[in-house]
Amino acid sequence: MILRTNSENPDFSKLTEKLDIELCRIYNTNPEDYEDFNRITDLHTVVVAYENGEAVACGCFKIFDEKTIEIKRMFVDDNHRGKGIASAMLAELETWARELGYTKSVLETGKGQPNAIRLYQKQGYHIIENYNGSDNLEISVCFAKTL
Repeated sequence: MILRTNSENPDFSKLTEKLDIELCRIYNTNPEDYEDFNRITDLHTVVVAYENGEAVACGCFKIFDEKTIEIKRMFVDDNHRGKGIASAMLAELETWARELGYTKSVLETGKGQPNAIRLYQKQGYHIIENYNGSDNLEISVCFAKTL
């Protein structure tokens, strides 16, 4: 089950904490290094996926411009990967964005996350020039898709 919720959801907070730990492990960084990019507050476009009553995955989007949303904080707990949950959540976020009148989606992931890159490409996203000024990090991969 995928629940539409907001950033105050405690399950979303727990899952994004796990995401931050995983990203720090992958990129050998500290959570505070990306705090400005990852801070999600007062957001009403969050999804949390549940399996047998347990929160196992999350994602959200925020407004990028008048026609575009940015997918953020996508995460699936290790024990629940490979089941199509990320694809289902991404589809739900895209549907929600279309319902609100948005026509484009952008996102950023990292070169150290090949499974995420494959997921986005499989879902019709194409690589674009880095859009948030982090291109100097040389780890970012940015994507876009027409909704």
